[in-house]
Amino acid sequence: MQIRVEQVDCTEFETPLLVLNIFEGEASLTGPVAKVDERVQGQISDLIGRGDFKGTDGQTAVLYPPKGAMPAERLLLVGVGKRESLDLERLRKAAGSAVKQAMRLRVATFASLLHHAELVADRVSAREAAQAVAEGSVLGAYVFDELKTRGADDSDAPVAEMVVLEKVPDKAREIEEGTAVGAALARGENLARTLGNLPGNIATPAYLAQTAERIGADHGMTVTVLGPAELEGEGLNALLAVSRGSVEEPRLIVLEHRRGPATQKPLILLGKGLTFDAGGISIKPAQGMEEMKFDMCGGAAVLGAMQAIGELDVPVNVIGVVPSSENLLSGAAMKPGDVIRSHLGKTIEIVNTDAEGRLILADALSYLKRFDPAAVIDAATLTGACVIALGHQASAALGNDQPLIDELVRLGEQVGERVWPLPMYDEYREQIKSDYADIKNTGGRPAGTITAAWFLREFVGEYPWVHLDVAGTAYGDGKLPYQTKGSTGVPTRLFVEWVRSRAG
Repeated sequence: MQIRVEQVDCTEFETPLLVLNIFEGEASLTGPVAKVDERVQGQISDLIGRGDFKGTDGQTAVLYPPKGAMPAERLLLVGVGKRESLDLERLRKAAGSAVKQAMRLRVATFASLLHHAELVADRVSAREAAQAVAEGSVLGAYVFDELKTRGADDSDAPVAEMVVLEKVPDKAREIEEGTAVGAALARGENLARTLGNLPGNIATPAYLAQTAERIGADHGMTVTVLGPAELEGEGLNALLAVSRGSVEEPRLIVLEHRRGPATQKPLILLGKGLTFDAGGISIKPAQGMEEMKFDMCGGAAVLGAMQAIGELDVPVNVIGVVPSSENLLSGAAMKPGDVIRSHLGKTIEIVNTDAEGRLILADALSYLKRFDPAAVIDAATLTGACVIALGHQASAALGNDQPLIDELVRLGEQVGERVWPLPMYDEYREQIKSDYADIKNTGGRPAGTITAAWFLREFVGEYPWVHLDVAGTAYGDGKLPYQTKGSTGVPTRLFVEWVRSRAG
């Protein structure tokens, strides 16, 4: 879906659908919304006055102007809740609701105002509001139907274009800047969603590497892909061990976006790219195993973020790293009791082959030290324990640098991809001590998210590092208006906004 800005009076713009956002509990309409209401003979104020439309968060209503009253064929009212509660996430959700209604109405294009954001300009600038609306609209328009054979009337119609109307030139320029950023972030997140939604027989480690190469070619990034021979030469034995049970070859994927000073240490985004996880010899239950195609959502978010960073040409040095493998079972698969020597040199006792994501991340955390990073954030669907702890409302954040954790908590609130810190007391490390090796790959059920993070910490260098466990947020039922069932793309936009904030 494309977004453009038009400097025109909303009452004179011809469109199949004009979106008007309405506050809850407002006694009277103001600005261009009041002007539209006058042109349609008080239809909006009458609907509100009767109590049929209250403007509560997410409420929608479609009105049809009297013939000849104005060029818009339909009006879509979208509630944004109380004025004092308006924030960027409500704008995203309202935009997602609007575009989904446009799809149900089967209109190819629609127009929208940002008038409601002007009324809270002391808290939300026109640029910020436009970015949030663009994100919500492009994310809301996402449909994953690549693998379906469909008839013309089988689904809601895709929306090709959204037009934001703003008469004032200076504000129109701000809105153009904001929508450009928001659309790029949403396109990156939509790429991550598609990679997550694709089945394991398509989105293999080789497929992720090809996607990275396409991103690199499009945006002038250096791409390095290590296959089995290179991985063995580098001593990435933990990553190789996870892949042994599968015929799909593993990959370590590295994308380098070098737009900062040559002396600037890079920011590194690291994502787990387990393209299918059966659990290995410690096999998972059959029920729900099909969802284990989502075990690569952390890696998908890195690729989506790198696409958005390249599209925005963010002036900073950023490196995206995705270790990728399958975890299946065969006569060659790693076994409980095996001991593996990692890239760092530490030996790892395998007590559960289903604790494999931390193995491929451990080798990657060791490998990326060569880049002398300024900071590293990794994202992984790592533990079911995280879902028990935080549900599907927030990702867990654990690391060795409290200011970096605080930074991500703040940005997570801003972008609508919340993170919440969990402690890493030294006592938790005791749970992953091994009798037969330097460390074992799981500390058991108690504090499973924390002990998994402690395992990763054993392979982290002196650089600031935060681990995001996105097991509860990377995929789900799509309950937000701008989401769909399946992969959410989290934490793609959080990654990008962190990088953009560092560039600023």
